[in-house]
Amino acid sequence: MTDWDERLSRWRDELDLFAQLEDAPWITLAAAEQETGVSRSALRAWYRNGEIESRLVDGPNGPQRLVQLDAVVARAAQSPRIQRRAEREVSLEAQVMLLRHRVDQLELRLAALEKGK
Repeated sequence: MTDWDERLSRWRDELDLFAQLEDAPWITLAAAEQETGVSRSALRAWYRNGEIESRLVDGPNGPQRLVQLDAVVARAAQSPRIQRRAEREVSLEAQVMLLRHRVDQLELRLAALEKGK
């Protein structure tokens, strides 16, 4: 194992230890963004304004900001803009499902027409 891999492994172990010591897991901003869909700039604004807790820990590339996943989810639920975006995404998913269903029906009709020739 290289020095880099060892340092990265120790850092991940520390994150796991933080998660075990607290009820809610502490995750990186990148992980919070990926898990919740909240932009990093919004996350930064929230912890700078004291709306969510954060902590700075040593990471493999220097200081790393961590936030509690539960706090991010709770804060995101209060944001009408984020809620609208989530609703749009669900709406888009529903539209895609409907369109897939219609395409499937059209393919069946086309196949039936081709059989009839």
